[in-house]
Amino acid sequence: MHSAPATPSRRARTTRALAALVPLLAASMALPAAADPGPSADEVAEARRAVRERAGRLGTVTAELATARARLKSLDADAERLVEAYNGEVVRLASAERDSLAAAERLRAADARFAESRAAVAALAAQSYGGVDLTRPMAAVIGAGGGGGLPGYLHQASVLQHLSGAQAEVLDRMRDAQEVAAIMRGQAAQAYDERQRAAGRAEAAKATAQAALTRQQEETEGLRQRVDVIQTRLDEARSEADRMARARAAARERAALQAAQAAVTGTATVKAARGGASAERGDIAANWALTQLGKPYVWAADGPDTYDCSGLTMRAWERAGVRLDHWTGTQWTSGPHVPLDSLRRGDLLFFGRVTANPGDIHHVGMYIGNEMMIHAPQTGDVVRVAPMWRDDLVGATRPA
Repeated sequence: MHSAPATPSRRARTTRALAALVPLLAASMALPAAADPGPSADEVAEARRAVRERAGRLGTVTAELATARARLKSLDADAERLVEAYNGEVVRLASAERDSLAAAERLRAADARFAESRAAVAALAAQSYGGVDLTRPMAAVIGAGGGGGLPGYLHQASVLQHLSGAQAEVLDRMRDAQEVAAIMRGQAAQAYDERQRAAGRAEAAKATAQAALTRQQEETEGLRQRVDVIQTRLDEARSEADRMARARAAARERAALQAAQAAVTGTATVKAARGGASAERGDIAANWALTQLGKPYVWAADGPDTYDCSGLTMRAWERAGVRLDHWTGTQWTSGPHVPLDSLRRGDLLFFGRVTANPGDIHHVGMYIGNEMMIHAPQTGDVVRVAPMWRDDLVGATRPA
């Protein structure tokens, strides 16, 4: 709901009343230092120089911090690469072990077949040919000396000529089994050697990875300590800069408060120009809100030690006898909307967007005169005086 447009005579009276406030506000801004214990002009200038110096140090410290963090990332990547190299060698070792086991199994099977063939031939020789050892190589038989050397061998060879086809086949199977066993033995030896080499590579990779991890842990600890030091310096610089900024803001707030107090001195004149109890209630609300300067912002808080934006305005108007909800959505509709060129002390200023959803209005402050407002801004801040003009200012309401 909007208020009726001001008539020319009413607008003129309001303009004259506001004009009457200007000297009061200007006078309060020029109060002597004894009345305002804030920083002097020289102190503020020194604070600004300190902030600039700290800002330069912040740039250096931030660069050091970024370098340290990049080094940590490089160490992590190196360690991960070496660990994965070890994992690869472990996989290859497992494959080599499987190959070695399979080769050993094939060798055992070949040796078993050779032993069976040799036993069959030995039995055949014992039964039919008077002890001729058919399992021995021919060269060994010739050089043995027993049985007459070469003549003895010739005698044995003549015996072999009389073997039947079936008996010769038994002997051939033994020789084939012997050759297969020899091949399998060579393959098993190769597989075993490969397994040993793979085990050696895996152990070397493990040692390299462990050394990298140890180096990483040692360097990381050193860098983390460095990061802690850098972060502490960074925090100190930020705290100092913030302290200086707050000191300057506090000086401006004290000046604004003195201006508001000076404006209260002329309340009777203002009331005559503005007319009535509504202005008096606005002054009561604004004057009480100014007593809360410096108290911390805490979301959903409504005093007495902490406030959020709508909690502060609710308590201020409560002092003037007007009940408001603790919500910007209903405070927006708690009275007539006021044109921004017709504001009175105590009027509520709203920020956000005007839509069908009341929640789109997300912030409220209280007008205290001279285009200034008092508000509880945000987490980490305190109740303070600030200019009313912001990009998201959507309008004003005069609670009733």
